[in-house]
Amino acid sequence: MDLATALRWTAERYPRRTAVGGASPMTYAQWDDRTERVAHALGALGAAQGARAMFLLQGGEPLATLHLAAQKAGAVSLPLSTRFGVEELSYCIGDCDPALVAVDETTYDLVTRALEQVDRPPVLVWAGRAEDRPEGAASVVDAAARAPGSRVRTTPTDDDVSVMLYTSGTTGRPKGVPRTHRAEHHAALAHLVQTGHAPGEVTLGVMPLFHTMGLRSLLASVLAAGTWVPQARFDADASLELIVREQVTALYLVPTIYWSLLQTGRLDDAWSVRKLAYAGASMTPNLAQQLVETLHPERFVNHFGSTEIYTFSIGPDVAAKPGCAGRAGVFSRVRLVDPSPDADPDQVVAHGEQGQVAVSMSSPEAFSGYWHRPDADAAAIRDGWYFTGDLATTDEDGDLWVSGRVDDLINSGGENIYPEEIENALAGCPDLDEVIVVGTPDDKWGHAVTAFVVAPAGSDPAVTLERVRDWARDASGLPSMKRPKRVVVVAEIPKSPVGKILRRRLTSGDFAALADSSEATTS
Repeated sequence: MDLATALRWTAERYPRRTAVGGASPMTYAQWDDRTERVAHALGALGAAQGARAMFLLQGGEPLATLHLAAQKAGAVSLPLSTRFGVEELSYCIGDCDPALVAVDETTYDLVTRALEQVDRPPVLVWAGRAEDRPEGAASVVDAAARAPGSRVRTTPTDDDVSVMLYTSGTTGRPKGVPRTHRAEHHAALAHLVQTGHAPGEVTLGVMPLFHTMGLRSLLASVLAAGTWVPQARFDADASLELIVREQVTALYLVPTIYWSLLQTGRLDDAWSVRKLAYAGASMTPNLAQQLVETLHPERFVNHFGSTEIYTFSIGPDVAAKPGCAGRAGVFSRVRLVDPSPDADPDQVVAHGEQGQVAVSMSSPEAFSGYWHRPDADAAAIRDGWYFTGDLATTDEDGDLWVSGRVDDLINSGGENIYPEEIENALAGCPDLDEVIVVGTPDDKWGHAVTAFVVAPAGSDPAVTLERVRDWARDASGLPSMKRPKRVVVVAEIPKSPVGKILRRRLTSGDFAALADSSEATTS
């Protein structure tokens, strides 16, 4: 099913049910009508069937409306990260040649600078506050107000591209990931089944819509006739107020946001929340335990997947097996294969051995290849399998445990060491807020196992450093080989807009140390 039809059918079933919560609520009938008018407007502004419409807005309901309207117009929605710099943004515009780019007051200056570097700039469309509209800029709001109230006649097919997301990556240029209506619809269905997302569920829409998690929260809510409560930009206190006031029942967030919500000290006020799910990064057992003790969720799910294929596997009971990635999803097929760069999908590792996660491209949740990037296709897709770059093992139950990335492996003194095991061991130290382990260049070891830690607020970085070193030696349970050779205290761990750790910034030396053990060792 295409997503335009999905929204229309939900509005037919539950016209008076609240579709959008928050300060400006809308029923499904109202949202259906608004998206029809905006779809007419997009077509009038140049984003007709098959065209690409780029959206660079802060987020919230305006961006969600544009995305859903693009589905009805038959255009390809391109919600782009607001964290991109001018160079990345101009590259993406030139790469996908959109018919228009919609902006608001938070992105106008960035986009106008980027458009100066593009040979064939698209039409700039204003989608922000009316009072901030630049002189002469076309307004999607005005165009929607003039649009007919009838349905858009265009109906996309299952095989038409619904959305193209650009992966931010940690090196190289962003890669476009086109996804069809079929893939997006199946991903939303999988989300409903795998997280136990019930009809009428109320969910917080704070994950950005340029990321697969944000889109999944939105589209799953539409399919389930639930209430999507938008928050354009995450703020822990404001999020908690929304959760409490709107009686949010389900959360799908990255671990860093859960951690921030816990830090408010008031997460136990969120008594309405019964279902938790996370993705995007690993969650420490300590954080998982705190969430269980605070919220007592009925469901707590670890979703392991990517932009390219929404679901790899599902850990259905985080409370029972914290950190476990579980089994292949309802539409997925997963193998662990030899982690060498040229391995084929039939080189399956023995049970208990570490291997690279490979996922079948036969999944209806899968993309079919990168946008204009045959080099990326050749590197990631072989014989009908997508090679994720993730490393994992299986336990005695056959459940998957992700142990890091192929690129994150540390070779120290000739030994292969995986950061996640060390991070989990150090996370139990009460004298730190966050820890990430990478390999930094070292004359003696080749790469030194280096722990970057964030100290609790108000702590002396030098004291934190010594306490972490003591913990690693005396309480972590790590053998000498895996104990950090170096501990660095930093103000923050570098992350992408959706909370993924940017390890390469640390390995390249792009950090400011508050305290650094440098030449000392803990072996």
